[in-house]
Amino acid sequence: MIKIWVLLLLVSVASAQTNCPLARTLKAAGMDGFNGVSLAHWVCMAFAESSYDTQATHFNPSDGSTDYGIFQINSRYWCSDGKFPGKKECPFTCNQLLSDNISACAKTIVRQQGIKTWVGWHNRCRNRDVSQYIAGCVV
Repeated sequence: MIKIWVLLLLVSVASAQTNCPLARTLKAAGMDGFNGVSLAHWVCMAFAESSYDTQATHFNPSDGSTDYGIFQINSRYWCSDGKFPGKKECPFTCNQLLSDNISACAKTIVRQQGIKTWVGWHNRCRNRDVSQYIAGCVV
């Protein structure tokens, strides 16, 4: 029984080391409450989309687009990766979204379409208590 408790404690500490720095970064970028989206929802969405991996990419075979970064921002509509011509809404190349500079493009998307545009948020965060994603964080 003690071994299980210790394992759970270690897992929660490891999780806090990932989500709390992200929560602080997002708060400093003015994302807490941006367009009505709470900090906990941003952090939940980042976990749902990429498991907090700023380097994450996902190829979408259905249309040839790729999702980039911690929020999995799509190349067809939002960022430029050379595959889809035309003006994009975010002033970044898709590769720039693989860095820690994550707020500007996400704010643009939420301003235009709301957080509901993210499938990960819709499936894992919508209508749920997401307070666990920032619990114990000093934000």
